[in-house]
Amino acid sequence: MIQIDNNSSRAIYEQIYDEITRLILSKALKPDEQLPSVRELAALLKINPNTIQKAYKFLEIDNYIYTVKGKGNFVKNADELRSIHINKTKEELNHTIKSLKELGIKDDTVIELVKKILEPYEG
Repeated sequence: MIQIDNNSSRAIYEQIYDEITRLILSKALKPDEQLPSVRELAALLKINPNTIQKAYKFLEIDNYIYTVKGKGNFVKNADELRSIHINKTKEELNHTIKSLKELGIKDDTVIELVKKILEPYEG
């Protein structure tokens, strides 16, 4: 389910966040499905519960999950989340393109870069 790379430069809570968002957006986790408790997931991954709590906090801030007091954490509607994720990704892409333009890179070069990135996903 969730894989952690201890050799990664990314913080463990960020890896957990990324893994859970991937599971939600791929619909492996269904809307209103309960996530493991903080303690359960911490024991499963053999990490500090505070790390899980931090990941869950950011997932809730970014509207991927919601909390029911006394019950736990649950997945929000995936279709709504996909739309949010697409908009967030568009903003990131816009920022990247703006940075490239500020470096003086021409539109044709930016388009070629995008095409090269897309090649492995074609077909």
